[in-house]
Amino acid sequence: MGTTIAGLEGVIAGESEICYIDGYLGVLSYRGYNIHTLADNAIFEEVIYLLWNGWLPKRSELDQLKKDLVAARPLPGPVVDFLRSVPKSNTMDVLRTAVSMLSLHDPEAQDMSTEANHRKAVRLMSQTATIVTTFDRLRKELPIIEGDPNLGFAANFLYTLTGKKPDDVMEHAFDVAMTLHADHELNASTFAARVTAATLSDIYSSVTSGIGALKGPLHGGANQDVINWLLKLGDEDAAVDAVKNTLARKVKIPGFGHRVYRTEDPRATHLRVLSEELGKRTGQEKLYSLSKTMEETIKSIKGLQPNVDFYSASAYYSLGIPIDLYTPIFAVSRMAGWTAHVLEQYRNNRLIRPRAEYKGNPDGQTWIPIAER
Repeated sequence: MGTTIAGLEGVIAGESEICYIDGYLGVLSYRGYNIHTLADNAIFEEVIYLLWNGWLPKRSELDQLKKDLVAARPLPGPVVDFLRSVPKSNTMDVLRTAVSMLSLHDPEAQDMSTEANHRKAVRLMSQTATIVTTFDRLRKELPIIEGDPNLGFAANFLYTLTGKKPDDVMEHAFDVAMTLHADHELNASTFAARVTAATLSDIYSSVTSGIGALKGPLHGGANQDVINWLLKLGDEDAAVDAVKNTLARKVKIPGFGHRVYRTEDPRATHLRVLSEELGKRTGQEKLYSLSKTMEETIKSIKGLQPNVDFYSASAYYSLGIPIDLYTPIFAVSRMAGWTAHVLEQYRNNRLIRPRAEYKGNPDGQTWIPIAER
């Protein structure tokens, strides 16, 4: 057998036209469009279309996608009943189960045609967002907000979550955050989704696998750890001391370092700016200043760069989003990428079946009767 590589780091596991990363140069692009270009110019619906289809939509194509996403927002009644009945915490468990439930109420769930899978991707994109906002409203005993067909995806999420239509700055910030989180090549959750899809299981099963992987603190759960860190810090001096003491104990600080990037995560470049802008707008400047102090201290001691989780934490907090929804929101955005990868897997499928480097006794053990063991 070949050389064993822990965690499959750097191993090429397949071909894809969706996402390109150069970890040494800090490049991230979707379908050939640099993430900075998309963050500066695109709305999230354009990014969804691009990931699914491979080209930026014309006006008529974008308008149709917006209409389709609006039409797909409502949840099946039994899913709403489920959200009403579950505990108020464990948000990723709730999301994982509710997304899986959607397949039970989709008449096309087992239709594996290209057209049906695309329609299911649209439903998953919209209904995942609706699950998150509906669950939060229900657990707070607030009325469910159906959404406004005149609002875009990002604005509607904030509106149906908080009951207030966001201003232009808040809408833009959240829209950019959605774009930045939409895809990231064969990360753990996307790989999990593609492994499931490669068995020719349905798209609901595939993205449910992705949600299960995203839940872990070494993947999507890190942004919640970041904000909990920040909220415990009193001032900038305390931030410096906390960082130094934590690093001296050789404990990892959430939101820093990345498996792929050896320079700044290009997504963090934008989220840093958004965190500062939103902090000023919502009176949360302190979170940004503490974040900047942490970043500078960690860079000077360890040379580590912030990743996508670090500044997204303070940005989401400034938007008034509950902390335990940070990872579910990651899933809402990443649903664009998961579904794009699942659709691509179906188009050129081969069962994903790697081998393991076996470390035990390979064969020939002598059987010992139970009375003699």
